[in-house]
Formats: sequence, structure tokens, C-alpha cells
Amino acid sequence: MTSVAIFDYGAGNIFSLKTSLEKAGATVDVITNFDKPNGYSGLLLPGVGNFDPAVKSITESSKIKFKEYVKDGTPVLGICLGMEMFFEKSQEGKEKGLKIMNGEVIILPDSMKVPHMGWNDLEIKRPGKILQGVDNGAWVYFVHSYRVKPNSNDIITAEADYGIKVPAVVEQDNFFGTQFHPEKSGSVGKIMINNFLDVCKR
Repeated sequence: MTSVAIFDYGAGNIFSLKTSLEKAGATVDVITNFDKPNGYSGLLLPGVGNFDPAVKSITESSKIKFKEYVKDGTPVLGICLGMEMFFEKSQEGKEKGLKIMNGEVIILPDSMKVPHMGWNDLEIKRPGKILQGVDNGAWVYFVHSYRVKPNSNDIITAEADYGIKVPAVVEQDNFFGTQFHPEKSGSVGKIMINNFLDVCKR
């Protein structure tokens, strides 16, 4: 059985993610620091909270630094805020991001109602490990006010079209990010969670 950890920033509201992982056959712990050596097959950064407090909880409250914790190639899935923290900075706060991916996080345009909430279809741009078995045009559930703006489009595997193109899935090495919430995206989200757990088994 695959053992994964969800990092809790203190915002709570991660029950549905934990339940989705357990239904997919994973053993799930909820952790609040990286004080112990990494014994997990995968790590998830959930999509709740605000940028600055979340980044601080990762970078300041642990004995082991985040990048050191996952240096052995541990797969990491960032959901919504978790994905946004992969980047260098965000307009939501003043703290530096984790700097795993080059680029920034910007607020959605004034032409859109913020936060954007609802179902949108995916435009798959290139093959991705967590997109295996997901059809182009599949619908997933978004709740967000910001979007990522990578320096390179090469890491974007899927987009959503809101009148502007919004990166919906990114992949770089052992880091995977979704702007939407797979745990709230029905059967399509279930495929992605299973795909992530498959990566964790390798």
C-alpha cells in the first residue's frame, strides 16, 4: 500500500482530499512539519489557505528544509495554492515562493468574477504522467483567484480557457501541480489521483 503525506498549513479543510486518497488505496498521514526524515512515497500540498502563511509554514517551521525533504525524487502534488507555491513569487503576498518552477503567480483579470468557481474543460497540450487516461475536454472543478504564469510553457501539460488561457496542470521532474481540485472533480479527478499514486509507487 502506498503511504503519502498531506502537508497541513493550518487552514484545515483537507478531509475530502484525504478521503479521496484513502479510497484510491493509499495510507495517508497529515503532517505539519518536516522534522522527521521522509518515509513517504509521495507528498501533497493541498489547495487551501493564503500564500504567505502557507509558504512560511513550509519554510520556517521545519527542521528539515522542503527541498531537502524531497531531494530523493519524492513525487509532490500541489493543488491550487499548493501548485502556486512551486513558483518564485505571488501577487497574493510578499513572501518568496519555493522556487521550484520559474515564473510567478498573478491575479485573474478584472474581466472575471473573482474567485472563479466552477467546472471548466481541460485543453491537453502535451502528455503528462497524471493526465494518462484523461480525455481532452474533460471537466474539472476550479476555485481560485490567481493563476500561474510560468517563464516557459514547456511545463504546462493542460490549460483551461476563460477567455484567457489559464495553466491548469504543470509537471516538472517529480513535481506535479493542478490549479483545480482533483478531489472535487469526480471521476476525472479520481483518474488523476490514481495516476499520482502510481507515480509514487515507482
